[in-house]
Amino acid sequence: MIHSIENDELCVRVKEFGAELTSLYCKSNHTEYLWQGDPAVWSGQSPILFPIIGRLKNDLYTIGGKEFSMPKHGLARKRPFCVTEQKESAITFTQTDDENTLLQYPFHYRLSVRFSLSGRKLTVAHIVENINNQDMYFSIGAHPAFTCQIGDVLSFEQKETLQTQMLDLKESLRLPEKKPVLDNARDIVITADLFDKDALIFTGYRSKSLTLHADGGKRNIHFCFESPYLGIWAKPGAPYVCLEPWCGVNDAWNSDGIFEKKEGIICLPAGKTYTMTWSAEL
Repeated sequence: MIHSIENDELCVRVKEFGAELTSLYCKSNHTEYLWQGDPAVWSGQSPILFPIIGRLKNDLYTIGGKEFSMPKHGLARKRPFCVTEQKESAITFTQTDDENTLLQYPFHYRLSVRFSLSGRKLTVAHIVENINNQDMYFSIGAHPAFTCQIGDVLSFEQKETLQTQMLDLKESLRLPEKKPVLDNARDIVITADLFDKDALIFTGYRSKSLTLHADGGKRNIHFCFESPYLGIWAKPGAPYVCLEPWCGVNDAWNSDGIFEKKEGIICLPAGKTYTMTWSAEL
């Protein structure tokens, strides 16, 4: 089932399955800003990444000395959510664990995703609640895909000097090699080969936002994020780009599989909540 929220400027649609954003439509210029998930290219639109981001080495990990298996990007995107609150311009979806998730991820959790509108801005908050009587370990990330074309430009808020972590193209694991992308500069031009080596994975940046300048600057998206990692990805040459704030990161090639020691992992005490938010303003 698909649910809608709207205001005078925007109309947003979200699927119950995976709480996946499926439309970000601007009323004033009659334009859809979200990639529409052509299965011939990439069927996704805005999957939620929880409780892992990317791939685990051999799709395996251990926690408390016990081994588990989990697929790429985790469990949430492949499970239904239910609507727990809805207003005209805001809606919240919630997912909890069940007997099947516990076989892959041995924690009880409540994951809520709240979509809200203000003017021409969509804000999405991901709220993780630890409902166990012990610490819970997880990562949380977003993966929204916005329409664009080759030649469009991504501009960071501040000048940055950044390298991307290189990936093993077969296993999607981080390699020790890094490749320079920005040298005291703001702009990344989207080219046909920009993502030939998979996603750009950044950390250590100062910016808290970037802007996608599409259609020669006629259609812009100001994207705000507060996360220790930022992934930028598309299928090479495809007419979209994913802007991915990550609180966590995929395994490295030499990972020992111990979940509690995984790079970027969040340790959330019993009874506490953790919130990751991003926004897109048209």
